Amino acid sequence: MHSLGHSLNPWPSVSVADSGRHFNPAMSLAPRLIGGLNLMMLLPCWISQLCRGHPGQGGGFSPQVVSPEERFNASGAAFVTVQEPGQMAGAVVAEIVLTVLLSLAVCMAAINKKTQGPLVPFSIGVSVTMDILAGGAISGVCMNPARAFGPAVVANHQDFHWIYWLGPLLASLLVGVFIRFFIGDGKIHLILKGW
Repeated sequence: MHSLGHSLNPWPSVSVADSGRHFNPAMSLAPRLIGGLNLMMLLPCWISQLCRGHPGQGGGFSPQVVSPEERFNASGAAFVTVQEPGQMAGAVVAEIVLTVLLSLAVCMAAINKKTQGPLVPFSIGVSVTMDILAGGAISGVCMNPARAFGPAVVANHQDFHWIYWLGPLLASLLVGVFIRFFIGDGKIHLILKGW
């Protein structure tokens, strides 16, 4: 339920027009691929996102906030959902599919001029909520490498951590290609610019 609460947070309505994608490396990659983020800003964005993920987990800048037992307790969706190698393929596929839905919502609602609208925060929040409800039991629905990175560093728990990088980043690549070649507006299209 903790993740579901984040999807209903009003913060995206305040920040998405300015830097809403800057909480998630995967949500920075897809906009970069369709021309919504300058290439020179991609690496600094990723570094910033990973740094933000770390202190929020009780490590880095605020170790006194939690007890040592809590600080090194590897729990949460990214740690408890995928426990054995037989679950890896399903978790990777789930992360790809769920992040594709989120990336499409971000790119088509916030960046693509043809489909932009006033309900950007709502559409992104609904896509996150649907993702959590649909895939929580399969992969833990991370959709954000920075969200998995912080707890993994603090708890020194690297088992299956690569799933939460591969799935979202591959999904962002797929969305970038899909929008560039098929559903983007005339400015974004690489081919058929008049459409």
